[in-house]
Amino acid sequence: MATTFTTIIPAKYAENAQTTQYTATGVTCIVDKFTVTNVSSDNVTLTINMVTSPLSVGDENIILKEYTVPPGESYTCPEIVGHVILANGFISTIASSSDSLVIRASGREIS
Repeated sequence: MATTFTTIIPAKYAENAQTTQYTATGVTCIVDKFTVTNVSSDNVTLTINMVTSPLSVGDENIILKEYTVPPGESYTCPEIVGHVILANGFISTIASSSDSLVIRASGREIS
């Protein structure tokens, strides 16, 4: 088994539509850090789903629901840190506003 420490979601804006941000393609992933920063002047919410294949996004796989990030603040999402994403599972997010929340995540991929 090989373990690779990697950025699983490079820094990017979270979309205001449900969007897959990372898929564990052919690996198992352990999430080590997930950060969200509000770069806007308004409160913005973020929902994070962690989905096990072959399921789809739904209430049963929400890890963080409509968490409000105040303007100029960052949040490290302890709710997702340490979770395991099995092969073909994925992380999906939705923000209440586009171009407002910058997300980034790192973890360990095990193959």
